[in-house]
Amino acid sequence: MPKNKGKGGKNRKRGKNEADDEKRELIFKEDGQEYAQVLRMLGNGRCEAMCIDGTKRLCHIRGKMHKKVWIAAGDIILVGLRDYQDDKADVILKYMPDEARLLKAYGELPENTRLNEGIANGLDEEDEDGGDDYIEFEDEDIDKI
Repeated sequence: MPKNKGKGGKNRKRGKNEADDEKRELIFKEDGQEYAQVLRMLGNGRCEAMCIDGTKRLCHIRGKMHKKVWIAAGDIILVGLRDYQDDKADVILKYMPDEARLLKAYGELPENTRLNEGIANGLDEEDEDGGDDYIEFEDEDIDKI
């Protein structure tokens, strides 16, 4: 049998999330950049995002982030705008949920922006005052069945 000459499989290529738990400095937008929220992932390193200025853009995930920073629908990202193509942009940075909350508190993001913060904060205002989603049975109802 031939010797294995490779360095490993796909788990090696994925990268280690070493800096995932570290606090990093909050990065604000500069000239030629815009905040956006991911609408849907398209595959092939691309996504569709709604920028804060109201434009829907096709965004390309840069190679440094590819397979290392996982982007999902609803995430807040920083995109670099293109001078020659207004309908396309490049993803520069993905904000963590706590960083996105800070951006909203600083007034960088509009108040009507919905942040996906996981299942724990997934209750809407409409759901809280609505009816219960479960049925309560009495003891005599169970006996009849």
